[in-house]
Amino acid sequence: MRQILCLLVFLMSGCTMVKSTPVAITDDIPEITIMDGTLNFNDYSDCSTKRIAWGIGPDTNDLKQPIDCIKAETDYQNLNTYFLISDEKELLLTFDNGYENGNTHSILDTLKKHDVQAIFFITSQYAIENPELVQRMIDEGHMIGNHSWHHYSMPECTEETLVKEIMDLHNYMIEHFQYQMTTLRPPKGEFSEKTLAITQDLGYKTIMWSYAYYDYDVNNQPNEAEAHQKLIHHLHPGEILLLHAVSDTNMLILDEFIDDTLNQGYIFVKPQEKMG
Repeated sequence: MRQILCLLVFLMSGCTMVKSTPVAITDDIPEITIMDGTLNFNDYSDCSTKRIAWGIGPDTNDLKQPIDCIKAETDYQNLNTYFLISDEKELLLTFDNGYENGNTHSILDTLKKHDVQAIFFITSQYAIENPELVQRMIDEGHMIGNHSWHHYSMPECTEETLVKEIMDLHNYMIEHFQYQMTTLRPPKGEFSEKTLAITQDLGYKTIMWSYAYYDYDVNNQPNEAEAHQKLIHHLHPGEILLLHAVSDTNMLILDEFIDDTLNQGYIFVKPQEKMG
């Protein structure tokens, strides 16, 4: 049996270092390169801790790309953080999966029908409660993204807690699915320069979004026709689209949305190729 060191991060009072414990990985899986989660938090003393709650204003450029995204691309260009993916007619489809609401099987069926891959950002609750869905995502070529263990606001966490929030889920996925995550979406869309820098040094790309809409309230779902019209109206080159898998509306309009997006000349990028 091959042993690979897998980092399990623990809070240590009065200590600025993160340590690891071993996890056994069986011989019948591809070798995984484990990142070093040991950080010296003094390295981030010059980083801003100002909390940014990501939101997008209505102003756009000639390509219909949000001005806020273009500015953020410049502001955080050295921190492996994405708000757009290009200036081409391509779209990165992403889903936030904090918990399961019975829609993901149908969403995966639709994606498989169109040979479209997405990034599913999951929490620990989702991974623990829905292992068969997570495995299906992996088997069908989707990326699994880190949405943290507890869904805390990252700027409100101590450095130790922030690393633990990321690495506990990271290591859970290695231990239970032999899958190494490399992309992260901060819970609630909240980040700071410091959280982005720590996230980057843990080996992650932070994936924000350039369009999202009010779709996550399961008791107040948007009208299907209006929701579809919003998604099509806001299409823009290099879009990172955020949808919530708990939304019944998203499940019902996804097939038509993919067809209409393709008919407008867009392609859905394969996350493994774009963000791998």
